[in-house]
Amino acid sequence: MEDYPRNQTEFENRFATDEACREYLVALRWPEGFICPRCGNGCFGKTKRGLMVCHLCRYQASITAGTIFQDSRKPLTLWFRAIWTMTGQKTGASALAIQRILGLGGYVTAWTWMHKLRHAMVVPGRERLRGEVEVDETFMGAPEQGRHGRRMINKTMVIVAAEKNGPGIGRIRMRRVRDGSAKSIHPLSGNLLNREARC
Repeated sequence: MEDYPRNQTEFENRFATDEACREYLVALRWPEGFICPRCGNGCFGKTKRGLMVCHLCRYQASITAGTIFQDSRKPLTLWFRAIWTMTGQKTGASALAIQRILGLGGYVTAWTWMHKLRHAMVVPGRERLRGEVEVDETFMGAPEQGRHGRRMINKTMVIVAAEKNGPGIGRIRMRRVRDGSAKSIHPLSGNLLNREARC
């Protein structure tokens, strides 16, 4: 069973420092203990910058390398708060809310973080939708004066597929598409829907 904080107080207590955040990442990346990616040795030390140093070959491994935290100059505590804010609410959080709550300098930074976090939340090889599936399109972007529907030029078209679950909605998949043509939409059916799915 995963050991997650149950509320804001537990979260703040557990991840109050960057060191606590790093220890959590180490446990996630190397659940059986750190193993040097170069020589396979399990004996290591740590630098002041938080790098794992192999005692045998002296290779320095970064805990954040290959993650969404790589090359970020912001503290891990701030990243963890962003993750908690996004996942701790049923409705999620907007980039504007993330910017305001965390005190980030600009909207672009908050939007970039949101994009990285959403990408990281996608499960690789996830199961396709099955059963009865409803598919529709929508447009994302600001209103365009005098333009409606598919005549809009500055908006992005998104296809949404949702499993029917009795009177409610089951799992959902969304994908950005170039346009509403069959050529753009039909290839998505193989990626999003199980062969048994009925649209």
